[in-house]
Amino acid sequence: MDHQNKPQTRRSLKRKLEQEFEDDKSGRCKAAVVESRRTHQDIIRDVRIHVDVLNTCISFTEAHRAAAKCSAQSLSEIAMNEDVVDLIVECGAVPALVKQIQTPPLLAESDPIPFEYEVEKACALALGLIAVKAEHQQLVVDAGALPCLVNLLKMHKDGCNSREMNGVIRKAADAITNLAHENARIKTRIRTEGGIPPLVQLLEYHDIKVQRSAAGALRTLAFKNDENKNQIVECNALPTLVLMLSSEDVTVHYEAVGVIGNLVHSSPNIKKDVLLAGALQPVIRLLSSSCLESQREAALLIGQFAAADSDCKVHIVQRGAVPPLIEMLTSSDVQLKEMSAFALGRLAQETHNQVGIVQSGGIVPLLSLLDSKGGPLQHNSAFALYGLAENEDNVIDLIKTGGVQKLLEGEFIAQPTKDCVAKTLKRLEEKIHGRALNHLLYLMRTAAKAVQKRVALALAHLCAPNDRKTIFVDNNGIAAFYFNCHHSFLFLHIDYREQSFLFFLPLPVAISNCSLGSCQIIPGLELLLGLLESKSFKQQKDGSEALYKLATKGTSLSSVDATPVSPTPQVYLGEQYVNNPTLSDVTFLVEGKRFYAHRICLLASSDAFRAMFDGGYRERDAKDVEIPNIKWDVFVLMMRFIYTGSVTVEIDHAQELLRAADQYLLEGLKRLCEYAIAQDISVEDVVLMYELAEAFNATTLRETCLLFILEQFERISTKPWCGRLIQRVIPDLRNFFVSALVKCYDSKVG
Repeated sequence: MDHQNKPQTRRSLKRKLEQEFEDDKSGRCKAAVVESRRTHQDIIRDVRIHVDVLNTCISFTEAHRAAAKCSAQSLSEIAMNEDVVDLIVECGAVPALVKQIQTPPLLAESDPIPFEYEVEKACALALGLIAVKAEHQQLVVDAGALPCLVNLLKMHKDGCNSREMNGVIRKAADAITNLAHENARIKTRIRTEGGIPPLVQLLEYHDIKVQRSAAGALRTLAFKNDENKNQIVECNALPTLVLMLSSEDVTVHYEAVGVIGNLVHSSPNIKKDVLLAGALQPVIRLLSSSCLESQREAALLIGQFAAADSDCKVHIVQRGAVPPLIEMLTSSDVQLKEMSAFALGRLAQETHNQVGIVQSGGIVPLLSLLDSKGGPLQHNSAFALYGLAENEDNVIDLIKTGGVQKLLEGEFIAQPTKDCVAKTLKRLEEKIHGRALNHLLYLMRTAAKAVQKRVALALAHLCAPNDRKTIFVDNNGIAAFYFNCHHSFLFLHIDYREQSFLFFLPLPVAISNCSLGSCQIIPGLELLLGLLESKSFKQQKDGSEALYKLATKGTSLSSVDATPVSPTPQVYLGEQYVNNPTLSDVTFLVEGKRFYAHRICLLASSDAFRAMFDGGYRERDAKDVEIPNIKWDVFVLMMRFIYTGSVTVEIDHAQELLRAADQYLLEGLKRLCEYAIAQDISVEDVVLMYELAEAFNATTLRETCLLFILEQFERISTKPWCGRLIQRVIPDLRNFFVSALVKCYDSKVG
């Protein structure tokens, strides 16, 4: 558990030592010189003096004890400044301090010990401060400090009870904590020196500060050390630790939950023992502790408990863990949010818990945490949402609260988080059918406008291709009417019970016979189109992306991407007859040049040429037909298509060739031209291309422009003409989607 906040744990321990040093300040010798004013040489001189005192004053005489106490306290004060700890070590302070915590011979058994426990307390404090720096930990151990510190832990067995004795035990435990911090070798050495049993016994000590220090030491010793964990459990620490979880002293229950967390980490058997010892409910209560650190540790521990069997997950939720965990998601403390999201993610792996978390309001705060700048917090939140999405009952809530948009738009830091989000969207996609789909369609008709928009956006991205017509045209079987005013007619599309009817009504008749109250505008499609017309750029962008996804998801609604195949002409003369006078029976004059042609080929190519040569036009009997509005190169390409059924359309000639193909009703050539032009559309010329498509009724090119506008909306939105363009294309978008969705559906059921 410590691995979640190692730097903070280290700083907290240093602050604790400093605070306790300040608490003892009244009983120590006052320093003669203020620390901040002393030079480097002053410090070295003072340290050497104190080290000499400690090395020479080793008896139990009052003078020696007083001097040793004063020097040890002075070294402790100096060691508060980490920058000078190296100087203290270089001056030989460690062996001198260790010598003082060894038990010297008494002059006589009945003699009282001057300053009893005070010298040892000051020395243990100084050694603990020196051990804060990892590079000095082994030096302290090699000087023989561990056996002495372990002996100090056992002093309470003498039957004495004093403030001084409590202090020395506490300082010894704190020193052991610092020595063992992130040092696997020393953790093992402490166990072999017999340090764990007395620490476990001290958990029941009458002094709360001693309990706290003992728990802190056990917490450190248990971290990533299986042998230490096992011995702590074997010493029967769990019952006392569980009791300490309920302590009103926040520092005590913080250390207790920390010990239990480290014991449980990666140890399934100990986890079972902890649960059997009754830790679950006290840990759940700590989720509401006034101490942020305790809350963090409790949330992490709940997550570890939840990794066990499914029953445990259910029990955690039943016992009230979810509300405080959800409340933590809105905390200002990043680590607290991270741990609570972690716990909720573990709990969300159980079916009933998934619904319970959503019912308790978990979706919105989890979604908001996707915007976090911290990778772990982002990932934990995404993982929790992934679990919630497994339950069909949660799909509706995830969609109507805007969850799909959050997942689609999020900027995720780590690849595992991106993968998790993709899996969540896939999971939602797989569940949008049957009951869930019917509920969403109901919301899209009856819910508040904001919810309707969210549902429409989500369905555009996630619905199955075969459901697009049902969602965006049929309105779930209810008659849906689509109106498009075009000149003096009203185009009316009625889709009722999977039967489609198309009517063209004169506009006055339509208006007089149809009231708006009896008609229902297609909800899904109109909601998306309405977003395009919004004044909010965000809504416009959402709408364009959704419409583009709707058009391209699964089976594309457009023929844009399919290379057109030239139709086989009824009469195929071949390349050799292009502009060949052999058997030519008509000549075209183009830009002063003659083009030799054959009526039989032209008559079979299009209605325009049939009208020209079989109708009442003057060209019917003419030998020379003048073509005034087509360039020679373009005319040659058009005739090559007529004679061969194919032609290579270069972009330089594509627009003029399109005009010619439209003029002479050559649909196959039009499609080739549209395809060539479509490959070269850009943001700068999309308006011109759209106008070109309108001018020559180029359906495929119009579709290409519409999809390009949707796909590139973010870039197009920066142009001053964007608003006018959107208003202009809305009717065409409506026509395109209705006809394409109906056509796509009919092709599948037919």
